[in-house]
Amino acid sequence: HLQQSVIVVPMASAGVTVVRPLTVFGYDDAPGGHPEVLLENVRVPAANIVLGEGRGFEIAQARLGPGRIHHCMRAIGTAEEAQGLLIERALSRVAFGRSLAKQGSITHHVANNRIAIDQARLLVLHTADMIDRYGCGSRETSNLIAMIKVAVPHVVHTVLDRAIQVFGAAGVSGDF
Repeated sequence: HLQQSVIVVPMASAGVTVVRPLTVFGYDDAPGGHPEVLLENVRVPAANIVLGEGRGFEIAQARLGPGRIHHCMRAIGTAEEAQGLLIERALSRVAFGRSLAKQGSITHHVANNRIAIDQARLLVLHTADMIDRYGCGSRETSNLIAMIKVAVPHVVHTVLDRAIQVFGAAGVSGDF
């Protein structure tokens, strides 16, 4: 764990090139987000090492918790959007002589999605609260951070799958 270091490299340093902005989960955070950066023969003073030599793993671990909170909340937003689209489609589509919104399986999907989304959101909010109280590296937060890393993508996958099913073949086309 004491093999990596974090070094501040000013963007104006010779040899630093921003290649292109990157998206994260479909979101564009440019100009300040997540770019691809090319470093060629860049030199910086040893004083630019953060916290001291060999403490890079410690720094990275401290950033993982807040980063996971950030991405989990974005993912929950995606689930909310899919839920809204599912409901809109169910209200506008008629199959077998009835609105999809009146089909029992659809109402179950909507209800189960709401439960799952709210559970995931509350787990993420609880995790954020515990990070605020105890920090990222504490015993109280490490398991919670691991849980949101697993629970939120599972919920989002389930909600998206149900939304695609309600759209039928249109759910995998670019028409909607």
